Amino acid sequence: MTIIVTGAAGFVGSNIVKALNERGEHDIIAVDNLTRADKFVNLVDGEIADFLDKSEFVERFARGDFGPVRAVFHEGACSDTMEHNGRYMMENNFRYSRSMLDVCLRERIPFLYASSAAVYGGSDRFVESRELERPLNVYGYSKFLFDQVVRRALPRANSQIAGFRYFNVYGPREQHKGRMASVAFHNFNQFREEGRVKLFGEYNGYAAGAQTRDFVSVEDVVKVNLFFFDHPDRSGIFNLGTGAAQPFNDIARTVVNTLNAIETGAAPATLEALVASGKIEYIPFPDALRGKYQCFTQADIGALRSAGYDAPFLTVEQGVSRYVNWLTGQV
Repeated sequence: MTIIVTGAAGFVGSNIVKALNERGEHDIIAVDNLTRADKFVNLVDGEIADFLDKSEFVERFARGDFGPVRAVFHEGACSDTMEHNGRYMMENNFRYSRSMLDVCLRERIPFLYASSAAVYGGSDRFVESRELERPLNVYGYSKFLFDQVVRRALPRANSQIAGFRYFNVYGPREQHKGRMASVAFHNFNQFREEGRVKLFGEYNGYAAGAQTRDFVSVEDVVKVNLFFFDHPDRSGIFNLGTGAAQPFNDIARTVVNTLNAIETGAAPATLEALVASGKIEYIPFPDALRGKYQCFTQADIGALRSAGYDAPFLTVEQGVSRYVNWLTGQV
């Protein structure tokens, strides 16, 4: 039976395609928008049965053109938090998702989709609860609004609906994202080009580089998606982070130490030593971001654990080191 992956040439989508291939799944319909053609490289080492542009997919999906569908992984979205065209964001992220959900509910097709921690916005608690959801931009609002549709649909649904609120995801196949790529990706490229990594200095009571996020490897994001794919009886909206926040300093230190080990065989250095040597540098916090910047995020993963997902998550030190080794092999 066919598996559909939207956003298939994107970051998470292409990693899901690759993971499905590794399980022997090749009857995959990849859906994406390749107006930005450079994303195609994410699918070069993958095996798919067909590729459709997102503009023609929903109508054909609603007609049943693809025969029996085993599941839909809906990863396609505009994820640029700086996008100010609200009409485009709502059409692309909300209306498109709702049309897909309607078909999946009607045909009883498992629907696994990407939500976002951006729904929490100005909140300082990160639990899947309506009163804590305070999006600060139209991207977060588009995800929030679709989650509300899902909440209303879940009690009457006769098939799986599982939404995942991704926290700060990093890992292979994100190079096309530009400014929206992960901190680890930017730290890697900055160190290769300049021999140093720049981090924000002190802000809002947090010491230099000590602003803290829940950084989650795309490897773990894929594992969670496949866990629910394997358990179609489990539905809901779930935070998808590690549950353990770490500072930006940890990302930078891991990137620098891993690259130094690869290139010179150097032993790992402490944060203090890397700062003293100029390999990590702090810059003044930008005025443009004051009042608009989350200094702390940490997923409450109680609901995910209650759903039966009990695998450990990679720490920054483990996941970023693996990612840097992958990136080094690409350049």
